[in-house]
Amino acid sequence: MKQNKSSSLINILLILNISILQIEAAIHEYKNEHFSPQLNAFLFHGGSEGLFASKYHLEDNNNNNNFTNSVSESKPLEGKSFIRFESVTFKRTEETAKSQNAMQSKTGLVETIVFEVKDTERIGGKFLKSNSNVLCCDPKLAADGSCTVGEVIIKKDENNPEWPKRIHTFFAGKEQEAKMPAQSVEINKTGMYYLYFMYCDPELKGTTVTGRTVWRNPDGYLPGKMVPLMTIYGVMSLAYLVLGLGWFLRFVQFWKDIMQLHYHISAVIALGMCEMAFWYFDYSNLSVTGSRPMGITVWAVTISAFKKTLSRLLLLVVSMGYGVVRPTLGGVTLKVLILGAVYFVASEALELVENLGNINDFSGKTKLYLVLPVAFLDAWFILWIFSSLSKTLEKLQMRRSIAKLEVYRKFTNSLALFVLLSIAWIGYELYFNATDPISELWRIYWVIPAFWSLLAFSLLVVICILWAPSRNPTRYTYAGDTGDDYDEEAISLTTGVKVDGGEVGTVMERKEKKGLGSTDHLIGLTEDLAEDKRE
Repeated sequence: MKQNKSSSLINILLILNISILQIEAAIHEYKNEHFSPQLNAFLFHGGSEGLFASKYHLEDNNNNNNFTNSVSESKPLEGKSFIRFESVTFKRTEETAKSQNAMQSKTGLVETIVFEVKDTERIGGKFLKSNSNVLCCDPKLAADGSCTVGEVIIKKDENNPEWPKRIHTFFAGKEQEAKMPAQSVEINKTGMYYLYFMYCDPELKGTTVTGRTVWRNPDGYLPGKMVPLMTIYGVMSLAYLVLGLGWFLRFVQFWKDIMQLHYHISAVIALGMCEMAFWYFDYSNLSVTGSRPMGITVWAVTISAFKKTLSRLLLLVVSMGYGVVRPTLGGVTLKVLILGAVYFVASEALELVENLGNINDFSGKTKLYLVLPVAFLDAWFILWIFSSLSKTLEKLQMRRSIAKLEVYRKFTNSLALFVLLSIAWIGYELYFNATDPISELWRIYWVIPAFWSLLAFSLLVVICILWAPSRNPTRYTYAGDTGDDYDEEAISLTTGVKVDGGEVGTVMERKEKKGLGSTDHLIGLTEDLAEDKRE
């Protein structure tokens, strides 16, 4: 495979800067798209998707027109996989058309090339004896009969002579437009398929393409690499529902001891459930119709961005000890809100471009410009969270708040583990993308986004366990912090000692303990207020 990847077409795929097409998922639309010069050819990337083999052969395969008329988006052919060309038209410049001989039936050729990614080495002149790094055949290469002058060089598969697929569309006479006959290409082998429109004649420079192609898998229009994700989103929505139900029951059971932090956790659970449900509905609709409803997709993207933002803010305020070590965030509140707002805008922009643009043709530069701000803000969140955790742990140690300190230590260890897993997975993701530039591993692509969804859910479960509502809210709340967690233990040990019908020993012990604890509490409160003012 390493030798295959060194072929000319792979270099084209890696070098070519493909613009984002305005399409609707499995329906690829072309609106006066221009061809780019590569080597000795001009080409336009019409799309690439993972397609599964048809469960049975298409009917009327020899009559493409009849087949096309029998297929519609309202009545999809279940179990059949194909690429359908609809209203594809090539338009050359007016000057080029006028210069042609009106009596000639063929005055220009545009080729449509469909091939499976493993057949990449069959496109171009690499396999010829001359080992030429070209795409189009010239008179010198045609001398030995290996190719036809003016056509793209293709070496047919001996086991399947029809592939790679080549479809000719000719300009006639002085006509400025050439329409490609409506037809479908059947997919009988599972793989990642690429579509290119190419021409070799330099006189056709300036030619554009309009129309659309419809890509369909046996079970729907959902691209192959996205099929498992629909199942993942369905399972995750149920997981959030179960978590939400458990949290709600606990919430109702101890509703008198609820603190502000519990409402924030409830909001994150609800947003997570809505996010997964919206994505599942979006993918399900795409699978059935071949297009994504703009409203549903925008809502899914917005809820996803808002949930990510709220989750990070929740981690940050918990790390700062909000409601546990300090009653308010003080002067740092504005900074937290500004960081959250900026992250929401950056995340929303990235999600919109990724999900409303072409699924397979995502410009590297555009993605880089949008990913970098999100990555930078994520790093900022992580640094701020761990810095705040360090200060919170220090305060709890000074106050000897054993119960709260134990909770925060568990939270710190869990968060550190999740960060290490995230870093490791980012490294794997970079390795995955670097070693698979032409999407040969498209069938396991779903693992990458599925991991992030599972990781976010797992971290939320940990927070729900550590800060679950209970009968003893003094473990968490700031109001119950008397500066020394040993108060309750001391009270329980001294109860029941009666002198002359009264609990003298108990009262004496309580007064003694409260007197010792009250000073620590005042000192801690003074430190918090002073820190809030500084921030």
